[in-house]
Amino acid sequence: MLGFGLGSNIKAGISTLKTSKGRSFGIMLGIIIGVTSVITILAIGDGIKTQISGQIHKYGKDIIIVKPSQLNLGSTSGAPLSSLNILSPLTYRDINTVNHVNGVSASAPVTLVPGTPKGDYGAYHQGFVIGTSASFPSLINQSLAYGDFFSDSNNNNGDEVAVLGQTAAEAMFKENVPLGASFTFHGQTFVVDGIFNTFDSTPLSQQANFNDAIFIPNSIAESFTNNTAPTYEIFARSTDPNQAAITAKNVASALDVAHGGSSNITVNTGTQDLASNNSIVNLTTGLVAGVAGISLLVAGIGIMNVMLVSVSERVREIGIRKAVGATNRQIRNQFIAEATFLSLSGALIGIILSFLIELGIRLVTSLTPIITWQSVIIVTGISLLVGIVFGTVPAIKASTKDPIEALRAE
Repeated sequence: MLGFGLGSNIKAGISTLKTSKGRSFGIMLGIIIGVTSVITILAIGDGIKTQISGQIHKYGKDIIIVKPSQLNLGSTSGAPLSSLNILSPLTYRDINTVNHVNGVSASAPVTLVPGTPKGDYGAYHQGFVIGTSASFPSLINQSLAYGDFFSDSNNNNGDEVAVLGQTAAEAMFKENVPLGASFTFHGQTFVVDGIFNTFDSTPLSQQANFNDAIFIPNSIAESFTNNTAPTYEIFARSTDPNQAAITAKNVASALDVAHGGSSNITVNTGTQDLASNNSIVNLTTGLVAGVAGISLLVAGIGIMNVMLVSVSERVREIGIRKAVGATNRQIRNQFIAEATFLSLSGALIGIILSFLIELGIRLVTSLTPIITWQSVIIVTGISLLVGIVFGTVPAIKASTKDPIEALRAE
């Protein structure tokens, strides 16, 4: 029995890989780069969507998020909120409008207050000051590690109290629990009443990292700027969770009326906001993954070219195999098997590298990439298809070699 079956073709592929390691690695390199790039990019995209989803779902189904329509990420340097380009910020009047909408049980603005606070260790430049209301912690489901958040009476009375994020506490006072400590801001002295537990950060989103923030009563924040401090977000809660979408429409309508018919403000429920963020992430991920996927096409062309050279170099081998009984189909299958084996080998190495890169990203950044089995199977399937498709032309050329002419070749 002549050994020209599947097992023989696989063995031939392995033998080719071993005898011409440099050329074989060159064939696989494009596949390795393509598979690694596509899987890593898809993993980062899935990880970002999961993080955004987790943060928004943490707020609850009854949360309503009010934002300026023209809110874009600017430079990524400096304080997180400082990098937001607020072309049409929300105003003090918008905050009052949201507060008085029927169906809104609580609301809290996120107002950016310009200026630099000074603690025990000098000016605190890397953070930012936020004016908000007593409902803020409950609206975003965030607990305090120490002390208490300021109350409505503190806000109404203009009490100079503050609550710090974990990073802000450490940077300003070099300790985790600086309760009762004081700092100055706009010439006034604020007393630290509480410290938040660590906030979950959401990379590549427009949500600020509140660990760097100092929170003060919104009434004081507005007093520093004569009610002109820019508000980049308002959180609100619907009285009835099942009516959150209706309440959001009521809020949008009230804001339109307050602005003379067109407010240029986006009002979404948490679910709608999640869908909006996910669509942006999907678009970006798909675009970059598509560009990375082109390397798989280039790798396929490389496989075809190198295999064509291989056919020319292995003319005598082809002649001998035909002389001892191998059919055109068996010769063709042998070369297709070799190309497929090289593609799958490159895909396997690429998958391993993807997992290593994912681990590295998790260790050195706040991103948490997620490699799904679907992406692994799809990319592996594409690699297999590349091997078969681009290995077919050299295989056909090899199978049509005349055995007599092949045996005469040097």
